Amino acid sequence: MSDQLYKTALYDIHVAAGAKMVPFAGYEMPVQYPLGVKKEHLHTRNAAGLFDVSHMGQLRLKGQNAAAALEALVPVDIIDLPSQKQRYAFFTNDDGGIMDDLMVANFGDHLFVVVNAACKEQDIAHLAANLPADVEIEVIEDRSLLALQGPQAADVLSRLQSSVANMLFMDTAVVEINGIECYVSRSGYTGEDGYEISVPNDKAAELAETLTSFEEVEWIGLGARDSLRLECGLCLYGHDLDTTTTPVEASLLWAISKNRRADGERAAGFPGADVILKQIETKDVNRKRVGLVGQTKAPVREGCKLYDANDNEIGIVTSGTAGPTAGKPVSMAYVRTDLASLGTEVFADVRGKKLPMTVEKMPFVPQRYYRG
Repeated sequence: MSDQLYKTALYDIHVAAGAKMVPFAGYEMPVQYPLGVKKEHLHTRNAAGLFDVSHMGQLRLKGQNAAAALEALVPVDIIDLPSQKQRYAFFTNDDGGIMDDLMVANFGDHLFVVVNAACKEQDIAHLAANLPADVEIEVIEDRSLLALQGPQAADVLSRLQSSVANMLFMDTAVVEINGIECYVSRSGYTGEDGYEISVPNDKAAELAETLTSFEEVEWIGLGARDSLRLECGLCLYGHDLDTTTTPVEASLLWAISKNRRADGERAAGFPGADVILKQIETKDVNRKRVGLVGQTKAPVREGCKLYDANDNEIGIVTSGTAGPTAGKPVSMAYVRTDLASLGTEVFADVRGKKLPMTVEKMPFVPQRYYRG
C-alpha cells in the first residue's frame, strides 16, 4: 500500500477555510475548522452544516439482474426497492459478521451504491468476486460527495432547486442545482434532516462555495460529524461494527428486511444467514450494542473497558463523546447480554477511575429526518 494520501476535489477550499487536515481512510480530510468541533456540532443541530464526504466510495451496478445479485450479498430487500428510493444495507460474511454498511439507491436503470471509504477497495473486490458476469460494476471516480445537514438544509438547498423541498427521507433524485447535474438523496449521517449531493468533481468547488455563501451554512469537519452521528445512535464502521459482530449483536434488527428472515418470501440466501437467522430466533447472543450515559461529566471514549458492580469485566466502549447537544457524556458499547437492559448501571475504567454509567435508549438526541 502506498503512503501517499489522496486529496478530494475540495482540498484547496478546506485549506483556504482554515481547516485542520488529518489522514483519514487514505485521504487528507478536514477534522475541524476555526469554529471548533463543539461549535460546528451545535451549528449543524441549529442551522446547516456542509460536509465533504468525497472519500466515500460511489458505485453503479448495472444489468437486468443487478438488484437480485446484490440482494444475495445482504440481508436486505433490494429487489423490491422502489425507484428513486434509498435503503440502508450491510455486507455480511459467512460467520454472520458485518463486512461494511452501505447505502443503496434505485435510480431506475441502475443501482447507486455508497460504501465506506476505509472499506472501498474491499467492497469493490467483494462485489467483483460475487456478482454474475451480466452485472457491471462501475466505480465512479469523477464525482465528489457533499452532505448538507441540519434543520435549515432544506430551506437553503430549495433556494437553488425548489423540487428538493418535496423529497422525503430516503428519497433520491437526479436534479440540476445551479445548472449542475447532481444525484441527491434526502438522508445523511447526523440524525438531522438534510441531503447528500453527488456532484461532478469539476463542479464541486463551485457548488460548495455557493452553499457556504449562505449565512446559515458553515463547513463542518470529521470531529463534529462523529459526535453528531453518535448522539443520534448511528454506528461507525470499524468502531461499532466489524467482521466479528453480527447484526443481532449490533442491535440492527430493524435493518434486516422481513422478507429475508426465516419466515419471509425470500428467506436467507445471504452470507451468514444460518448464523444470523438462528440468533434472531433464539435471541442467543453473548453481547449487545447499547447506549450508555455517564453519571459524571467526564466523557468516556472508545476503548474504555466496562465492569459490573463486582468488578467483573463485562464489555467495552466503541464510541464516546461529551455530548454537546445531549448535555451529558454519551457512549456506545458492547456489554454482556444480561447487563444490556435499560437502567442497568455499569462502570467505565477511565485512567484508572471507575466512572458510573447507565444503559439508556438510543438515540440520545432525537432524529429529525423529514418524513412529510
